Amino acid sequence: MESLESIDFSGNQLTGEIPQSITNLNFLNKLDLSYNHLEGKIPTGTQLQSFEASDFVGNKLCGPPLLLNCTMDGEVPDDDANDNEKERKNHGVKWLFVSLAFQFIVGFWGFVGPLFIFKSWMYAYYHFLDDVWYKLQSYLEKSKYHLERCTYDQGTLNPSLSE
Repeated sequence: MESLESIDFSGNQLTGEIPQSITNLNFLNKLDLSYNHLEGKIPTGTQLQSFEASDFVGNKLCGPPLLLNCTMDGEVPDDDANDNEKERKNHGVKWLFVSLAFQFIVGFWGFVGPLFIFKSWMYAYYHFLDDVWYKLQSYLEKSKYHLERCTYDQGTLNPSLSE
């Protein structure tokens, strides 16, 4: 066992602490204990501190190479304050969406509401829409006529098109 070079126990639901005897594996150059249920202080040894911090994520571990320092007893500091803050942020009211919904409701009913209340405004608005629709249709018909005329006249000598 002492000549092991690589160990990958990631995602195996291991529990408990990392045994101190793992520091006796002198030839170990790869160790991945990530995403288990390990807890406590990472044993100090020459090789264990040289591994990547990502090899220990997903556990309740502390000490080098992780940035989380252990308490005097070798316990992981309690994160209840941080957990409550994260929970409050994740499950709180999303005020951005509340304000956007409020702005939409006020804007929509600020425009449409008077059209229902004041009949003269409704008639004026619909008259305006009819005028815009009529102008759009006449513009499209003129464009279509000119396009058809240009494509028809391309085969013949048209003084307005040739220079």
